[in-house]
Amino acid sequence: MEHVINLAEGTLEAARKLGLLEEEYYKICNILGRNPNFTELSIYSVMWSEHCSYKNSIIYLKKLPKTSPRVLAAAGEENAGIMDIGGGLAVCFKIESHNHPSAIEPYQGAATGVGGIQRDIFTMGARPVATLNSLRFGNPDLPKTRHLLKGVVRGIGDYGNAFGVPTVGGELFFDPCYNTNPLVNAMSVGIVEIGKTATATAKGVGNPVFIVGSATGKDGIHGATFASEEITQASEQKLPSVQVGDPFTEKLLLEATLEVISKGLVIGIQDMGAAGITCSTSEMSAKGNVGMDINLDQVPTRQSNMVAFEILLSESQERMLIVGRKGEEEQLKAVFDKWELSCSKIGEVTDSKRLRYFQNEQLVADVPADTLVLGGGAPVYNREIKFPEYINNQQVIDLTILSEPDNNELKVIATFLIAHPNIASKKWVSGQYDSMVGISNLSAHFPSSAALVGISGTEKALAITTDCNSRYVYANPRIGCKIAVFEAARNIVCSGGEPLGITNCLNFGNPYNPEVYYQFSEAVLGMKEACELLGTPVTGGNVSFYNQSDDGPVFPTPTIGMVGLLDSFELNAKSMAFPKGEKYIFVLGEIVNDVGSSEYAYSYLGLKNTTCPYFNQESEIKLLNCIKKLNAENITLSVNDVSDGGLFICLAESAFYSESGFEINCPDNIRKDAFLFGESSGRIVVTVEENNIENLILTAKNFNVDCFMLGKTGGSNFIVDQTDFGSVDSFKTKYFESLENKIQDLKVNL
Repeated sequence: MEHVINLAEGTLEAARKLGLLEEEYYKICNILGRNPNFTELSIYSVMWSEHCSYKNSIIYLKKLPKTSPRVLAAAGEENAGIMDIGGGLAVCFKIESHNHPSAIEPYQGAATGVGGIQRDIFTMGARPVATLNSLRFGNPDLPKTRHLLKGVVRGIGDYGNAFGVPTVGGELFFDPCYNTNPLVNAMSVGIVEIGKTATATAKGVGNPVFIVGSATGKDGIHGATFASEEITQASEQKLPSVQVGDPFTEKLLLEATLEVISKGLVIGIQDMGAAGITCSTSEMSAKGNVGMDINLDQVPTRQSNMVAFEILLSESQERMLIVGRKGEEEQLKAVFDKWELSCSKIGEVTDSKRLRYFQNEQLVADVPADTLVLGGGAPVYNREIKFPEYINNQQVIDLTILSEPDNNELKVIATFLIAHPNIASKKWVSGQYDSMVGISNLSAHFPSSAALVGISGTEKALAITTDCNSRYVYANPRIGCKIAVFEAARNIVCSGGEPLGITNCLNFGNPYNPEVYYQFSEAVLGMKEACELLGTPVTGGNVSFYNQSDDGPVFPTPTIGMVGLLDSFELNAKSMAFPKGEKYIFVLGEIVNDVGSSEYAYSYLGLKNTTCPYFNQESEIKLLNCIKKLNAENITLSVNDVSDGGLFICLAESAFYSESGFEINCPDNIRKDAFLFGESSGRIVVTVEENNIENLILTAKNFNVDCFMLGKTGGSNFIVDQTDFGSVDSFKTKYFESLENKIQDLKVNL
C-alpha cells in the first residue's frame, strides 16, 4: 500500500472532539489495523454520526413495514422511495430535516433543506412536481422566534420559487419547546416512468467517477456531525457548518441530471448531501460491493489550498457523484457542458472494496467502504429507556368537576381558537411560496384536506399531506404517533384518494436521555402498528436527534408525509368546502367527552400536561372504509376531517371557502366544549343532499360507524344551539388575518 500521509495523527482526543466515542475510536483502529490519520478519523466521524449512520435508531427503524405490491424501491435501498401508481408511472417521495442549520442561519438552513430534498428525488430520475414542509417554532411573541420564522420562510420561498416546483402544502406550529431549536422538515414528490429510474450504486471496474454541478467550498464542513449534537450558545460559532444554496444552479442540475439518465449515460448517481464526497463515494461503493480511487486534486474547489478532509467533508450544495461508463466520458461531459455545469472526472471504480483518496500524488486516506455505512461496519446501539416522569405527573381532565362553559363563553372560546397561531390560516406563509408554477397543483381553487397534484398526461392525481400534532406525541408517544399516521390517512381519504405509503421525519431530543429514547422507541412502534393496519409502508425518511438545548428537548415530533392516489381527479376528488345552498351536515365517527391535549385545554384553559386525545384504531379503520364507500358512490358533497381545534374549527374552515354559514345542534349526552373543541381522533364532517340522507345513514350503519346529524349549511352566520356565534365574515377575517397581524413587522417582499 502506498504511504499514507500523516497530516496529523487521529488521536483519541481528536476523535472525541469530532464526536466519536472512545469505543468507536478503538473500533476504527481495529478496522484499519493501525491508528487512523486525521483525515480518516474525520471520514469515520461523519459517516458514523447519527445523521448518516442511524446508529441510535436503526434497531427500531427496522421494525417499520417496508413492502407492499406497489413498492418499487423500499426504505434504505435508494435516495428516495418509489411506488407504482399504474399506467407505467411511479411516484417518488421523501421528507428530511434541516433543523440545526436553520437554528443558526435560518435563511440558508431552510433554503438548502429544500434544495437537498429535491436532489434526492431527481437523482432517482424523477421530475419533482410538488414540495411540502412542516415547520415548528417557539413562542411567536419572542423576537428570536420572529427572526427564525422570517428567515426560514424566506429561505423556503426564495429557493423553491426560483427552482420552479410548487409548494402545495405543509404545517406551521408554535410552542415554547421550540424556542431555541426550530424544526424545518421539507418533503418533495416526483413522477418517473417505471424502468427509467436511476440507482445510487457503483458498478463496473474501471468505470469513471465524476463530480458534477457546483464547485466545492468550505461551507458545510462537518455539517453531519453538527446535526448530531445539541444546540447551545456555542452553536453560533458553527456557522461554517451551514451550507449555502443556489437554486438557479440546482435548476440546471435537475435538467442535466434527467437528461444523462434518460440517455443511459449513468451507471450510478447520488446526491452529495450530508458528508459530501465521503458519503456518496462510500455508500455507492458499499452498495455495489466495489471500491473507488479518488483524486482530490481533480475536484473543482472554490477556495485554494483546501486540505483533504475539507474537500471530503464539504457539504457544498448542488453537487452530484456520477459513475459513468468507460468510453462514454465525452458524451456525459457534453450534456453538462450544454447546461453550463462543471463535470470533472475525479476517479474510477476498483475491485478493492476500499476507498482510496489521493492528493498531491500521495495517498491521504485508505478505508474499507463497507465499514463506513449503515448495514456494514457502522456501530449500532440500543440506548437506555426510561418511562418519562412527566407522564406519571400527567393531568387527567375530569370533566365532571370542570365547570362547563355556557353558550356565551363557548362563543368566546370559538373566537379565541379561530385566531390562535396554531389554528389560524397560514396564508402569510404560504402566500410567499409559488404554489402555481407548472400545471400540477389542483388545490389552489379546490380546497381539500390534502394537497391534490395532477399527473401530466393522465386523469390521475396525487393526494399529499404532512401531519403530526407533537403535543399528542408528547402526551403518549405511541398513541400520538398513531394519531399522526391516521390523521394523514384521513386527509388523503377525505380528499378522495387511497393512501399509498408514508415517509417520515423523526425529530427528537438527545437519544442518550433515557426518557427521550422512550419517546422515540414508542413513537416508532406506534407508527409501525398504524402503518400495518392501513397497509401504508414506510418508504424512507430520516431521523433527527439532538433537537435539544439548555431548555430541554423539543416535543417528540415524528412528522408523517403521506402520499395517496386518485385514479381520476374529475371523478374522485372531494373538496372540504361546503357546497352552495342549503345542505345537510353530518359528523361520522365516535363522539366522546374528551378535551385532552387539545388547543382548547392547552391554550385557553392553560392545562399544559394532559392526556392524549381519545383514539380507537378499529373505529378509525371502519370510518375510513365508510368514507371511501360514500365518496365512491358520490353521496358526499364535501368532506373534511376534525383535527386541531376540534369540530367547530372544522366546520368554520369548510364554511370560509364557500362563504356559507351553518346552523347546528349539539347532542344532549356530550359536553358542548368537548363536542365543539375537543380533539378526539376519528371524526369526519360531510355534507349531503336531502335525498341522500338515508343512503348516508344506511352506509354508516353497514360499516358500524356512528353517524350524527349536525344541522344545515346556509345563511351568513354560525349558529350553535340557537346561539349566534357571529358572522362568517367576522370569523373569516380573524382566521385569515390574525397570524399576519401578529407578525406584521415581518412582512417579506419576495
